[in-house]
Amino acid sequence: MITAVELGLIYAVMAIGVYLTFRILDFPDLTVDGSFTTGASVAAVGLVNGMNPLLATVLAFFAGTIAGIVTGLLHTKGNINPLLAGILTQIGLYSINLRIMGRANVPLLRETTLFTPLRDAGLTGTWVSVAVLLAVAVAILLVVIWFLHTDTGLAMRATGDNPDMIRSFGVNTDNQKLLGLALSNGLVALSGAMIAQFQGFADIGMGIGLIVAGLASVIIGQALLGRSGIAIAASAVVLGSIMYRVVIQLALMAGLNPNDMKLISAILVVLALVLPQWKGFARMGGVMRNRFAAAAESSALQKED
Repeated sequence: MITAVELGLIYAVMAIGVYLTFRILDFPDLTVDGSFTTGASVAAVGLVNGMNPLLATVLAFFAGTIAGIVTGLLHTKGNINPLLAGILTQIGLYSINLRIMGRANVPLLRETTLFTPLRDAGLTGTWVSVAVLLAVAVAILLVVIWFLHTDTGLAMRATGDNPDMIRSFGVNTDNQKLLGLALSNGLVALSGAMIAQFQGFADIGMGIGLIVAGLASVIIGQALLGRSGIAIAASAVVLGSIMYRVVIQLALMAGLNPNDMKLISAILVVLALVLPQWKGFARMGGVMRNRFAAAAESSALQKED
């Protein structure tokens, strides 16, 4: 179960990226399935060639931003439908990822990765590892929340909410979409790089269907905590990612076939969409949101004291 929490925290970085496009920009970006693998492949090839793990991970982030920019240019400059633009980039990335790796799978079991110190100390699969990954996820979450409260972040939020209005104030909405897609896919690629190092390999098919996991994390988390504010909505995505992986793990422990994971994912998304419409679940979600808000307010008062 601890491993499921670890995976949930790593995938939470990907879910935050999905949140930026689907919730902030209102842009249905399907580039995710390709950019996730791009991050994994860039990091894996870098590590195999003796690159510093941190540098390889940073390069993976920037490779993801390039993928996002390509999708943005197809949409903004090529006037291509958002869904189709993402699909086109995703398809193109499959061949590019194969070119980067040179083959369908790159093993990393003998390479030094970001997780090597934890493995050497025997801390992977323990709550120490969970605490480290939680710190990383929270740090990225705080940076995203801070960014969304800057002038640029507010312009991006307005672009998703009411592009005509913000355009009347002289904001270039095309640039905002490009920036949002670049940041989103950069985070997705960063998550892919971390997953490759955590699992010990990069595979050409590791990103297939990942957009469902990202959407499930966003929907499940916000169904419980709501999205009354940027901080709560973004934090809910991290919670949703953890819950999603825990539920998947519980389903596998219950005896379900691993081949059914995609079906389980689809069912989870359906439940996350349908359950909030039920009164009992809505009341439970309201209680959780109130407790979360009370905890946040208590923390803020302690800081003031």
